Formats: sequence, structure tokens, C-alpha cells
Amino acid sequence: MSHLRLILLAVLSLVSSTLSQPSPPSAILIDCGASAATVITGRRWQPDGDFISAGTSKNVSDQVLDQVLSTVRSFPLTRRRKFCYVVAVSRGWKYTIRTTYFYGGVNGKANPPPVFDQIVDGTLWGVVNTTADYADGLASYYEGVFLAQGKSLSVCVASNSYTASDPFISALEVVRLDGTVYNSTEFGGFGLSLVARHAFGYSGPIISTKQQEARGFWFLEPPPSRIFNTDLRATQVQPLEFTWPPMPLKNSVYYIALYFAHDSDSLDGGGSRVFDVSVNGVTYYKELSVAPAGAVIFASRWPLEGQTTLKLSPRSGSTLPPLINGGEMFELIARGGRTLVRDATALNAIKRSFENVPVDWSGDPCMPKNYSWTGVTCSEGPRIRIVALNLTNMGLSGSLAPEVARLTALSSIWLGNNSLSGSIPDFGSLKLLESVHLEDNRFSGPFPSFFGGVPRLRELFLQNNNLTGQVPSNLLQKPGLELRISGNPFLTQPPR
Repeated sequence: MSHLRLILLAVLSLVSSTLSQPSPPSAILIDCGASAATVITGRRWQPDGDFISAGTSKNVSDQVLDQVLSTVRSFPLTRRRKFCYVVAVSRGWKYTIRTTYFYGGVNGKANPPPVFDQIVDGTLWGVVNTTADYADGLASYYEGVFLAQGKSLSVCVASNSYTASDPFISALEVVRLDGTVYNSTEFGGFGLSLVARHAFGYSGPIISTKQQEARGFWFLEPPPSRIFNTDLRATQVQPLEFTWPPMPLKNSVYYIALYFAHDSDSLDGGGSRVFDVSVNGVTYYKELSVAPAGAVIFASRWPLEGQTTLKLSPRSGSTLPPLINGGEMFELIARGGRTLVRDATALNAIKRSFENVPVDWSGDPCMPKNYSWTGVTCSEGPRIRIVALNLTNMGLSGSLAPEVARLTALSSIWLGNNSLSGSIPDFGSLKLLESVHLEDNRFSGPFPSFFGGVPRLRELFLQNNNLTGQVPSNLLQKPGLELRISGNPFLTQPPR
């Protein structure tokens, strides 16, 4: 009975501890490069120091109206290296992510804005090109909707083959969405990247539910009522045909949502408005009759390419012309893979035990492909594993964490010519390990006995450390092993 009581108390204690942990905030607004928090139109913007350790804060020399655009965080131009903001989130929830870029000549007035990639977790979200907007004195905004697959979410910028100067970012917004929003999309396999959002017939500033003209998300709540104050309609009871979005689309699959509301004519009972909706001549919705509360019709997977034409065709007997109030379009982005959680967790523990780690060690260690962390080699296929570490001569200090033993797919560990100290942890469980280079460090303690039991080991370089004790005889006699142990003054070999 007492044993059962102890178990119950332990469970209750664990539950209490879990419940007492604060939940991640529903919205995080990050002013990149800023040194202090600010409140702008009632919204609190945080400085970015708690979310990223890489990069340099820079002030924008151009005059700006929006205070958030006055600073950027700039990152060194390094090919195929990503620099990530890491934000705490609630696993399993959808989040909208908005990135803002205003160049402001931070790389020199003579240099045009750089072109670079942006990444969410292990997914290549797309290319950032602010050139046209900046030429018009404007900032560039990118929005997407992604599922949080873990307890943190990383948003990264990265140089690509077109990047000619340092990439940068002005602001980052991460906002949790209501569970019912965009729930027709299979977010385990896809994200959404905003292509167009319009209030038809409206020519003023961007509308938002809380009148925040500079930054408004329709999808945080139902579309704001002001969206329905204007519309695009035919002048007579005849088809309404128009191009939307205004630019041609690349060949891809899109999510389309169209918004409709009653107007005074139909609400007053002055007639009937029923119409069909088609996209590029393909039926999108038949016999739409808008309820007093309004309507939204959407397609979660609609293939498009080139110019897109919407057509609203009145049905027989309809006495009022068709109209439309608003629309949103997103491109479906295939989610990239993720490093096996066990491997990512182990490598992050190793990161915490190191000092002076490479500046790009944040976000997913392996993904997207070609954007793995410096010194990290990963496998391909459905299970993405860490198969090699090579941080030779990287200026590391600190110690080697015992979690290295959890990286069970490792074939090589090269940490030579650094300043690592402490004992060498037991990683005899790494049965695929072939090569270990820990030479020219400050490792101390007894010579590890486990190396003799690593079946595939062919190279073991431990020279120039401070190891003590006796070298195991089974290691000296291991066939095919190249062993280097000189420069350990307190090390002895077994008698012959």
C-alpha cells in the first residue's frame, strides 16, 4: 500500500510540475537587431537577443516611418550556412510566420539588396528578393503557415548561390492560430506560403481586425468586418471576369479562399443573387447564395500556372449582379525532413558542453539538404541520422558530453586540434564507429577502456593529451587499428 502511495505521489508531483510550467506565448514579435523592447500601436516588440546568438545588429541609414524597420540583424556571407531564430512553441499547433525585410543600405549604398533563402525548421520556405520593393522605398513581407512539430520552431536566413552580400532580417512574427483555421490542409506534409491577399474594391491601407494598418493578419480571427465594406461587382446581371492575383504564378499547387458577403440590396430583399464561380474555366463552386453571415469558399489543393482568371457567372433567375469581397491564395510548400529527434537532442547536448561552437549551430542540424551545421554530415532517406562529426581545428573549448554515445549512426568523430578538456566519455555503444580523432586537446583521466570493444574501429588518434593509466592490451593487439598515443606523459603500456 505504501509503495502504491509513493507511486501515486510521484505521478501527482510530475503532473503538477508539468502543469506549472508556463506555456509558450501565443504571439512573439521580434524586432531584429534592436537592443530594447518597444510598444508600437499597442503591440510589444521584443529585442532579438534571447532568440539568436549569431549575426550583428546594424542601424538602417535610410529614414523610415516604421520604427521596427530602423534596425536589422545582419549575417556573414557564408555559402550554404543558415542562421536561425529559435522560438518556443506549443507542439501540434499551427503558427503563422511573418518575416519583414527592409535593406536600408546596410551592406553599403553601392551594393544592391542581397538575394537569399529563408527556412522554417527543415523546410526551404523560399527565396527572399527585396530588390523591387526597396527600389520603391518599401519593405518586403513574407507570410506562411506551418505546423509546430516540436517544442521549438526555427526561422532561418541562409546564403545561396545568388547571394552577393550579407543576408539580413528586420522583423519576425510568430503567432499561434486557432485550431480551425486552414484545417483542410495536411500540415504534417505541407506548409502554406502567402501569394496574394486582397480586399476587392478597396484602395486604402492594409486592413486588419484591430486596425493595425502596417501589420494585419486576416487569419488570426475571422476576416475583419471592414473587408466586407467594399466589393468588386458586375454593373449588370452578367458574368464578372477578372485577373487575380495580378502576377503570373509558377506551376504549383495552391490553397484558394474567396470571401463573400451580403450587401444592402440582397439584405433588403430587393432581389436574388446566385452565381457560379470558376477558376481558369474550371468550376470552383456552383450556385453560391451568400447567407446573411457571409461565406467563404476554399479549395485546399488547386493546381495553377501562369495568369489566373476568376469568373463569377449569375445563375438563371438571379436578379442581382455577382460580387466578391476578398480573397487569399497560398502556395503549398512540401515540408522538408527532420533530423531524427534522438540525434538532434544528443547533438544539442553536445553543443551545450562546447564553448565557441560554430555560429550556424542552430535550427535543424541536418535539414534542409545542403544546409547542415558546420562539421556535421548526415544520412539521406526517410530516417535522417548524423553519421559524422568533423570539428577539427575549430577553436572549441569545454568538454565532450556523454550524449555523444546516443549518436549511434556515427562512423567518425574528428575533434582534433582544439582545447577540449575533461575525461573522454564512454561511447563504446557506437558500433559503426571507424575513426576517432581527439588528438591535440587537453583530455585527461584514465585511458578509456571501451575502445577495444568497438568492432569497426580502424583509426584512434589520442596523441598530445593528458591521459593517464595503462593502454589496454586488447587495443594494442586489435588487428587493422592505427593507434596514436604519443604525447601523453602519464600513459603507460602493459608489460610484454
